[in-house]
Amino acid sequence: MRAAGVMSAEAAAAVLTPVLGSLEAVCDFQGVFPDFADVPDVDLLVTGWGCPPITAPVLGRLPGLKAIVHTAGSVKGFVTDACWDRGVQVSSAAQANALPVAEYTLAMILLSGKRVLERARSYRESKRMSVYEVAPSVGNFGAVVGVLSASLIGRRVIELLAPYDFQVLVHDPFVTEVDGAESVGLTELFERSDVVSVHTPLLPETVGLVSAELLALLRDDAVLINTARGAVVDQDALVAEVGRIRAVLDVTDPEVLPADHPLWHSDHVLITPHLAGSQGNEWGRLGRHAVDEVRRWAAGEGFATPVPAALRERIA
Repeated sequence: MRAAGVMSAEAAAAVLTPVLGSLEAVCDFQGVFPDFADVPDVDLLVTGWGCPPITAPVLGRLPGLKAIVHTAGSVKGFVTDACWDRGVQVSSAAQANALPVAEYTLAMILLSGKRVLERARSYRESKRMSVYEVAPSVGNFGAVVGVLSASLIGRRVIELLAPYDFQVLVHDPFVTEVDGAESVGLTELFERSDVVSVHTPLLPETVGLVSAELLALLRDDAVLINTARGAVVDQDALVAEVGRIRAVLDVTDPEVLPADHPLWHSDHVLITPHLAGSQGNEWGRLGRHAVDEVRRWAAGEGFATPVPAALRERIA
């Protein structure tokens, strides 16, 4: 089976180069290319960040192409309708990339419940302990965590929360039952939660989904965590609520926020640089996943993590 990689040089160095030997052992690998100008006709493409759209003209130059293995999460930016219409099989590393995002989310839920960052800042300034002056609301015992969307990441967050003394709620319009969580309506999720963690894909119908009305339902000192996409949250409405509530934002709209944006300057907001997904040694998991999927395809076993064509309209 002939295969080739198409991705940016940076993505190749981070994800593919460390597993190149393993990849060459399971297929006839033709090399990595930045675009499709020089890609030979192959059976399978290994794609990554920076891959250009695979349009009908591209497919015309690749008549033998039958499958795509993506080394990152979303395939929406480059797998076009022409691919689906031709029946090209697609695999994504979204499941592998969901793990560090869920771990980040769990860490932020635990840290925000203990007010770790705020109390560390206060301790640094006062040089004084005040254990018995802590408000009864501080802590994670019995707190209510609302998970918005039973996506791959949302479900993994629910699994990670299981050993802790949380009450877990979930809202997803396409799912009525999720192990480890109570399914509730969208309004109820915001009314009852001490923490709301957003894992909703960015689709036309989810832009601004976390609206001013929903944010107003959050109880005082509640926490909004967003590791999905910045545009899912009405950011102007969030600015108006910050101070009454707190926020942990790994994504914003735009990325990066303007230097004078008020969210940068609030002690009630933690903004991180879109770091929840795979980075550093976590890229190794994505490379290994790609090799495993190529091996499965070459052996005629089919993909372990396929992206069904039927879900093309709901792909993030």
